[in-house]
Amino acid sequence: MTLKSNLTIMFVKLSKHKKSLDMTTNSIFNTEKTIKLGIWGLGRGQSFINSAKALNINVVAGCDLHESMRARFLKNCPDAFVTPDEDEFLARDFDAVLIATYCTDHAAHAIKAMQAGKHVLSEVTAFFTPAQGVALAEAVEKYGKVYNLAENYPFSVENMYLAKLWREGFFGDLAYAEYEYVHGVGRAYANPDGTPLEPGNRAHHWRGWLNYHYYCTHSLGPVMVITGLRPERVVAFPSDVQNYGVIKGKGRKIDGILPSLGAFAPSLITMSNGGIVRNLMGGTTADSHHQRLFGTKASAEMHPLKIKVGATGSSFNIAVQPAWSEMGDLAEKAGHGGGDFWELYYFARQILTGEKAPWDIYASADVTLAGIQALRSAEADGMPMEIPDFRDKTVRDRCRDDNWQQKHIDPDRIFPDEQRLAITNDFSPAMIALNRAATNVRKALDAIRVFHVALPEDKSKIIELVKSVRDSIPEYAVTYARARRIADAYPDSQGGRAILEMLVDVGAEERVTNTNALVAELNEFLLRK
Repeated sequence: MTLKSNLTIMFVKLSKHKKSLDMTTNSIFNTEKTIKLGIWGLGRGQSFINSAKALNINVVAGCDLHESMRARFLKNCPDAFVTPDEDEFLARDFDAVLIATYCTDHAAHAIKAMQAGKHVLSEVTAFFTPAQGVALAEAVEKYGKVYNLAENYPFSVENMYLAKLWREGFFGDLAYAEYEYVHGVGRAYANPDGTPLEPGNRAHHWRGWLNYHYYCTHSLGPVMVITGLRPERVVAFPSDVQNYGVIKGKGRKIDGILPSLGAFAPSLITMSNGGIVRNLMGGTTADSHHQRLFGTKASAEMHPLKIKVGATGSSFNIAVQPAWSEMGDLAEKAGHGGGDFWELYYFARQILTGEKAPWDIYASADVTLAGIQALRSAEADGMPMEIPDFRDKTVRDRCRDDNWQQKHIDPDRIFPDEQRLAITNDFSPAMIALNRAATNVRKALDAIRVFHVALPEDKSKIIELVKSVRDSIPEYAVTYARARRIADAYPDSQGGRAILEMLVDVGAEERVTNTNALVAELNEFLLRK
């Protein structure tokens, strides 16, 4: 069974819901039943609390290792139970758990939740190794609980409209697609709420080293939902150029350390109909979510959404602005373009009515394995890799002991063992401040260089940016000195090298520390405008 067979018509008008719904109603489903939900991982996990109120879901429990997260959860859900202990959490009386814990722990936590009798909505990705994926798929089959992946990007209003047209045959067959999820540089030195790590002499537990191929669901996921196709083979080439200020190994060819979220991760995927998808992820200097779909009858691209009709290269371009179904007023209030509402809606609907959701365990395995196998291909210098189909038990048997995973840096050992903690424990708070200061300086200095060719509206923004940076230069100089102290103490360490890249290559340290001269230079620019 493919993803397509699990899809429902997402833009059907719900005629039985005549009145407009808001976040305080429980009238979406034709049932009085409710779902008691526990949230495991209270950073990302709390994003769903408001949408839950409209979906017959009562949030009754929470679990997180961080005290600040638990305190915020109790403000949002004052009557709920909260604990840092996962066993105490899972022993509580609730029906389903939203897993938003560390990315590499999702499979183990999902299995443990199902063993405790809970339905599972898991944040992406579903698992970290093929062997974990086999164990997860078989746990879903064994315990008979609802398992959904919380992949939200297919459920923007544009992608849902494209899925409707695709099911109607508007686009014909998939020939080629380009979907991407390209985000910021990928430095990872803080908790999800922006607070410093404790202890501070390390990088983030998994964001400090995870390769972007693992995080492929936001780009490949929409293509799968729109077309109903599954990925079958993938090829990817090594990309060793990483952004400044991320923790690095000595190089893939030297110590086997693969790039982190601070590098591009492109792959080419063959879908089950023979069409090709360029799947692009990366931590880069330019956020981008460019999307293009080429069918044999028509094509589309975003953003904004344009439909190209006529089955020819000289297609007639039509700019369109699709509307939500009646529940759009709820989706508009949720995150990720409405996707956070819809993924929770499909999960609740399956529990309450039995109607299948798009992201069952097998589709979740397809999209997760596409990223794992892409990274594997890159490590093998572009060798094509099969994407196993876990619907087939004989295929699962081949992957049962496949524990391949990314070789990576140790985020807890980015300074030497004999380090002086009085210095290195300031690494996380110093890098948080340095990242803000150095990137602002880089923005201002580079914007000045292209000011003369900027459009009038952008010139106004540049002037305001330069004023803000000028006024902050004395503060930034203090931040630079704080970071320099750590780098000078351990210049050859992974942490020290990351600081030096931020100071010199991004932050123009020599100019910032000559505070008066830089302020005068910025004032001179402002006087000329």
